[in-house]
Amino acid sequence: MSTSQKSAAELRQILASRKIERVVVLGANGTMGFGSAALFTTAVPEVTFLARSKEKAEEGLAAAIKQVRSPTVARHAKTGDYDKDLTSAVADADLIFEALTEDFDLKKNIFDRIEAARRDDSIVATVTSGLSINSLCEGRSDSFRKHFLGLHFFNPPNVIVGTELIAGEDTDPDIVDFVDAFCQLRLGREMIRTFDTPAFAGNRVGFKVMNEVAQLADEIGVLLADKLVGPYTGRAMTPLSTVDLVGWDIHRAIVDNVYELTNDEAHETNKLPDYMAKLMEKGVLGNKSGGGFYKRDGKKRLVLDPASGEYFPEEEIELPDLSYIDEVAVLHRGGRYKEGMQVFLNAKGEYAKRARGVIAAYLAYAFARVGEVTESIDGIDRIMGMGFNVAPPSVLVDTIGAVGVVDMIGEAGLDVPAALADAAQTGKPERFFNHTRINIGRFFVAE
Repeated sequence: MSTSQKSAAELRQILASRKIERVVVLGANGTMGFGSAALFTTAVPEVTFLARSKEKAEEGLAAAIKQVRSPTVARHAKTGDYDKDLTSAVADADLIFEALTEDFDLKKNIFDRIEAARRDDSIVATVTSGLSINSLCEGRSDSFRKHFLGLHFFNPPNVIVGTELIAGEDTDPDIVDFVDAFCQLRLGREMIRTFDTPAFAGNRVGFKVMNEVAQLADEIGVLLADKLVGPYTGRAMTPLSTVDLVGWDIHRAIVDNVYELTNDEAHETNKLPDYMAKLMEKGVLGNKSGGGFYKRDGKKRLVLDPASGEYFPEEEIELPDLSYIDEVAVLHRGGRYKEGMQVFLNAKGEYAKRARGVIAAYLAYAFARVGEVTESIDGIDRIMGMGFNVAPPSVLVDTIGAVGVVDMIGEAGLDVPAALADAAQTGKPERFFNHTRINIGRFFVAE
């Protein structure tokens, strides 16, 4: 039983089994590092920000204070650098949280230093977004492997509560339960346990969809591709705007990792488009570089032309008739989500069919990953909803109807997962999504 299924009393009992009073965050000058460190200051008396230099650690602390706008951060924070302070800080820590860049060798080297300095009972967590937990602790001591796990916060951690918890083969189940309970009760996280597979659950499913839209943009253009899979389909932000926000380099690292290490039915949708690779060679990285699929020229939004690499004003780009999107949006604004998705399901024309193809692929892919990345669809649902702010697969199935979803998957020429085929045939379960504390209206943002 995962701790998400335990009662509050059971969680409190697990939490009382040990204490976390000192946390050390390595890589605290990075976005995920200082964001995670800020989160820990809300729950423990002392958090040490460590970086290559004390100056960098101080920059991380300043960024953390600015991000969360709380005096709690500075009150509970210390700073230091790896050369002077790592050994003593790690020796005193109850939880050592590694947030270095996604470089396997870099992480392995810092784990050498952590292993030499840590207490036998201290917990070591990595915030990796997809590197293998088992590989990262390979060859380590029994104590290290027993206390090592993945704790994948989503950025920014103070806003996005969805969190993946990934145990290694040798991680002590009691440690996993404790970290799960601590994150739920002390950090306010929505915890999802995933298996140690490439990109885990959220990024495996979420970035596949975004990359598929990036591939589609090469064919029909950025603006049209993004509109077809926009908020009316159950997402807070369009896919390509999300890639710009995350960073093209981060996007590439995730999809390249999945493309290299997996060979599932959607393998080719994880291949980075050639135009993105070429533009990255010229320094295009999304918002962090001043532009990606979109950029600003004063008040004007400019849109990338993948073929030429040039940008054009959004208002000059001619789009086909997409009036069905407006009809869906009107229904969504009135809370009539099922009616809205029926309009989407029955919309005529080539582009409505393409949009259904992307959503059908999302649903088929997510349900097909059950047993591979999580024990049940519930884990994928919660990380997509609370990590990506995208309508969970089960929410879309419940809203569209299992029969309509099976028809949509068939229209796209994809295999129908057994759970969906059974639901369409038997009408059971009547609902896949049963989280009363999560309002599904949050996912249907009217344009």
